[in-house]
Amino acid sequence: MRWWDLPAVTVLEYTVFPEDAWSVGMFWSELAEVATRYYLVAEEFGADAAHPDRDGPRLVGYAGLLAGIGEAEVQTIAVDPGRRGRGLGRALLTELLREAARRQCDDVVLEVRVDNPPAQQLYREFGFVQVGLRRGYYQPANVDALVMRASGVIERFGEED
Repeated sequence: MRWWDLPAVTVLEYTVFPEDAWSVGMFWSELAEVATRYYLVAEEFGADAAHPDRDGPRLVGYAGLLAGIGEAEVQTIAVDPGRRGRGLGRALLTELLREAARRQCDDVVLEVRVDNPPAQQLYREFGFVQVGLRRGYYQPANVDALVMRASGVIERFGEED
């Protein structure tokens, strides 16, 4: 993700997370922390039903990681609602876990809304288990967050020698 992606990222952010969307300033702050952050975007090329005359790239997803010493945190994953169920979230999460392994982070944590079973299922498929609950974490809707952790990331997602 680069600064020129932010207009499209912001539109998708407000589409996917209307109640608790990050501001443009929050994304700018994240991108400025190059030593500890890793953000990527997914684009599609060509026309679609909504934009039959467009053939340039369209942002259809993004994801972000905070990598510390030995542990990383998935900051966000968003997929265009019209592109869900096609493996894009899985691909974004895979790349975040590979980056965590590259940065020698063997444990990865995240928060996920309790009312988002599809995301919870995806995380479980990647070895995340619930380790906590944060009451009222997502505001202003006052929705709880499951805290999940995956261990052994370096072994599972690190590059082969």
